[in-house]
Amino acid sequence: MKSAIYNGAFDVVVTERDTPSCGPKDVLLRNLHAGICGSDVAVYRHGPGAHQILVGEEFGHEVVSEVAEVGPEVTELAVGDRVYPYPLLAKGDPGKAGCIGGFSEYILVPDCRLGEQVFTVDRRIPTPVAGLIEPFTVAHRAVRRCRPRRGEKAVVFGAGTIGIGAAVALKSFGVEQVLVVDLADLRLRKAAGLGFETCNSLHHDVQKRAAEVFGEVTTLLGTFPDADIYIEAAGADELLATIQNMAKPGSRIGAVAVHPKPVAVNLVRLAYGEQELIGPGGYRPEDVLDVMKIMADGTFDLASIITHTFALDRIVEAIETAGDRERALHVAIAY
Repeated sequence: MKSAIYNGAFDVVVTERDTPSCGPKDVLLRNLHAGICGSDVAVYRHGPGAHQILVGEEFGHEVVSEVAEVGPEVTELAVGDRVYPYPLLAKGDPGKAGCIGGFSEYILVPDCRLGEQVFTVDRRIPTPVAGLIEPFTVAHRAVRRCRPRRGEKAVVFGAGTIGIGAAVALKSFGVEQVLVVDLADLRLRKAAGLGFETCNSLHHDVQKRAAEVFGEVTTLLGTFPDADIYIEAAGADELLATIQNMAKPGSRIGAVAVHPKPVAVNLVRLAYGEQELIGPGGYRPEDVLDVMKIMADGTFDLASIITHTFALDRIVEAIETAGDRERALHVAIAY
């Protein structure tokens, strides 16, 4: 089989490896569509870090596949079933969640159990959209942890795949209005096409734009946009300070973006503004099931955020394209 191997910064090669064979309880998956994650871009540019992508290993984890072979003791799955391999458990080791082999033609799932290592994908979900399940579960978990309530209002910083996924999740939980903030017009056009309010923070004051969209509320600490939830999905170090300064008392702030270095927190704002700073903690099976329900419903044209698709042999070009915020949003490998 063809397999992309991560060897360090600016060093990814496609090579031939033996196709794995099934043991009695194993399942062999043939990959269909695999997304380029921001973590894939980060380790390509900067080398290995806190992204569970290991040097010398196959990598890729945003993937939808079909069952190619089942071991004789596997009874819940059949050849041809379309499945989502759950990265935390697909290889039996959460420490390898970033390198399950989405950028290889096949993945072996050892000791495979339906609803744990893999989930069947609803037939109503198009395959390219199913390739978005993993990043959307990350976003969904971040939103769930912020305890959204029907009728609330939210701001999402970052219009990449995770940010778009967060905006969709907020609406699914009943949030009334969502403002998406980014620097790239392409990404903001995609967000607007899905029905969200937008703001290009390169050209507009975010706090003023949020006040236009949501109205304002005056408190003992001053006047603020009347938003209840903020999601930081962009990863710029200065954003937490921006959010804390514009968030009204009682706001919840979900920090889903990965920062390579520690970021300062304004404890005065946190204390006197009764702000909550919330970490998402990855994702859980309940998030997978919720995301697939959203995708099967078809309310949002999620295929519209896939801007580029490449063959596996062009994996380096795909990763470099995914890192170009001005001309790309979600980039994928199609098999």
